[in-house]
Amino acid sequence: MNPTHIAVLDDEVDITQLLANYLKGHGFRVTQLHSGPELMAVMASDPPALVLLDLGLGNEDGLVIARRLREHHRCGLVIITGRGDAIDKVVGLEIGADDYVTKPFDLRELVARIKAVLRRLTPADAPEPASTPAVPARERFRFHGFELDTGARRLLDREGREVTLTSGEFDLLCAFVRHPGRVLSRDFLLEHTRGREAAPFDRTIDVQVGRLRKKLESDPENPALIKAVRGAGYVLTPSVEAV
Repeated sequence: MNPTHIAVLDDEVDITQLLANYLKGHGFRVTQLHSGPELMAVMASDPPALVLLDLGLGNEDGLVIARRLREHHRCGLVIITGRGDAIDKVVGLEIGADDYVTKPFDLRELVARIKAVLRRLTPADAPEPASTPAVPARERFRFHGFELDTGARRLLDREGREVTLTSGEFDLLCAFVRHPGRVLSRDFLLEHTRGREAAPFDRTIDVQVGRLRKKLESDPENPALIKAVRGAGYVLTPSVEAV
């Protein structure tokens, strides 16, 4: 099996070299990049399964690059932010980043987060190293005119059109449809979307719920499908049918 391709974008050469060496040691193929145009060229010629993007680029806006990446390409996206850049984390997640790490970070944690994102991507989009656990059994659910296929990682609307979801949004929706009518806490949702490496950053779930509402709700400002329960979490209100 060909190694999974990861693109690392940072304007500091020593940082990309450090990350590349460590990721290669874990079985990944790595392309080192130092500018937005270099990334876009690679996306056109040799698209990676995941991009590791440092938002703190010297002469470019990392958030602009992340937005362009999300608008035109389907791949995993993990952003790197400075310790105090909470706003960058929120904006990055709103743009569609799958996860983030904060400087200074542990390289083992970074690899764990990358593998977690890759597991949430479809096999066709991101083949994993041979040691990756088997894909869970396929499930299908119907709710409010939507059909969710967990095996294909696909959501169809009532007209049969595919609704594009990030890996984090898809896992969040899976948690909801598997527990319809039940109030799910932020901690529960963090555990089911980001696993044991999740940090207690509640805004992550709030941002993802907001993005998911925009794709499911006819009026996201007055949501009827995913409702907030003050002080408790969120609940999926329509009935769900397993098919």
